[in-house]
Amino acid sequence: MNQTIPQADAPPGVFTQLLSSTPRGARLARLLAVTELRSWGVPEDLTERAELVVAELAANAVVHGRAPGRDFRLALAFDLAAGRLRVEVTDARGESRPRIPPIDSESDLLRPGGRGLALVAALADHWDCVPHPPSGKTVRAELTVSTRE
Repeated sequence: MNQTIPQADAPPGVFTQLLSSTPRGARLARLLAVTELRSWGVPEDLTERAELVVAELAANAVVHGRAPGRDFRLALAFDLAAGRLRVEVTDARGESRPRIPPIDSESDLLRPGGRGLALVAALADHWDCVPHPPSGKTVRAELTVSTRE
């Protein structure tokens, strides 16, 4: 079940939510992220890139990081002064580490799936994965406001 975590003491630009490890939870993560970023006044370009990053990381948490009875966590932190957004998705399966699969042939390009982290790498300035004790992992991505005109 999805429950909103009270954030009375959270500073502006910080959001954390536990979500069910289901396709519905992944969709909700994307929708909540966009709603929150827009309420903070995050530039549209950054919001659109973050929407795709959240969608991919949440889908990966549901497909590859799901453990029965365990939720995943979405966390967002926006630093207005630096123009930097951090997206974190934490799941219960630390032994299942994310990686971008190599594309060795033209047939690999036609294979369904397997390109989500490549998309995250293209949209984010940096991404990584760190352990989340006792048995989970957190995939983090940092995005900055575009300086393109």
